Amino acid sequence: MVENLVRIAVLSISIAVIALPVSAEVKDASPSGFTVENTDFAPVDVATAWQALIGSVDSWWPKDHTWWGRASKLTIDARAGGCFCEIAGGRQAQHMQVVFVEPRELLRMIGGLGPLQGLGLSGVLEWRLKAIDGGTRITLWYRAGGYTPDDLGKLAAVVDSVQAIQLSGLVNSLRDRSAKPIKQPQ
Repeated sequence: MVENLVRIAVLSISIAVIALPVSAEVKDASPSGFTVENTDFAPVDVATAWQALIGSVDSWWPKDHTWWGRASKLTIDARAGGCFCEIAGGRQAQHMQVVFVEPRELLRMIGGLGPLQGLGLSGVLEWRLKAIDGGTRITLWYRAGGYTPDDLGKLAAVVDSVQAIQLSGLVNSLRDRSAKPIKQPQ
């Protein structure tokens, strides 16, 4: 089961054409779980980054990392008990549940993303935003674990790569927003 998930994820990653984040790292990995962290920079203020994170997730989250692709809509209800949900008509998925909100600084959610959910695993995902010179540093941190007869440590690098794609989706959308139109010569 884990080997099939690894193959699917590697294929998805290899066909994605998205820049890798400034920093991506498997922080730790063991048979019972792992921690991954990806960090990147967006040339926008923290308020703009926060609003994009919670208000327009459907526009930047890669559709090939959803259950129903373009047929569905993603939302994040940024309040304790809120849902990071995917809705495609009658087909619905709660990807994660919001458990902590510190506006413009931290959004914490719990749950198993993607295939981890079906494996009965759980995790804590944090979006951390910090104002720095010229913009916002955005860190996507995820710790997952639980029981499985397989070695979860083998999934760490794959999940790290997928998280890099997700963070890049947000950061690239923010870079596009901040790009100033080029004035044409007269």
